[in-house]
Amino acid sequence: MAGPEDINRQRAARLILGLRRQGVTDPRVLAAMESIDRSVFVHPQFLDQAWDDAALPIDCAQTISQPYIVGLMTQALDVQPRHRVLEIGTGSGYQCAILSRLARYVYTVERYRSLLNEAEARLKALDIQNVITRHGDGGEGWPEQAPFDRIMVTAASPHEPHALLEQLKPGGVLVAPVGRTGVQVLHRYTAQPDGSFKRESLGEVRFVPLVEGVAKEG
Repeated sequence: MAGPEDINRQRAARLILGLRRQGVTDPRVLAAMESIDRSVFVHPQFLDQAWDDAALPIDCAQTISQPYIVGLMTQALDVQPRHRVLEIGTGSGYQCAILSRLARYVYTVERYRSLLNEAEARLKALDIQNVITRHGDGGEGWPEQAPFDRIMVTAASPHEPHALLEQLKPGGVLVAPVGRTGVQVLHRYTAQPDGSFKRESLGEVRFVPLVEGVAKEG
């Protein structure tokens, strides 16, 4: 009889197969996603859905993203082993954990202290040691650590994220959803040598909004 670990591995394998069929084909991205147990990052009441290809609610009216979107964004970011990556919106820590398998260092910013504390605990439990966290306004990025090779934004900005684009290295890539609620497009920006940015649209998405400032809780 299959135990919980075997069942998890089977569910992970099915999810990865489904992602491949949808166009997430980068073997490093798929391996990273298969290596991270998504059930660690979801609420206990949703454990039976941990390996479903669906977004799930977390605290503070936020979500853990649909695995397909995580795979799509991670593949578009094209993270290399020596890269320093900035993530805006730590949330549950799931996306951050996947990036940690691909990059040298991941710097992640979260506006909700409670979410950040929980994410830090999960990353520690998984013995992930190349992530640096910050409680702050994600829209401002992390200027003290800039420039970054890659930047991922996991909340939708109503306009192009100029402050974050300025924190990219030449040749760097930023992936972010842009638009207001219900009308969002996933964009991939590449920093050009002349200081401009090449923009590519990767399709329509739905994310929680990127909110200014640090959240007040409790």
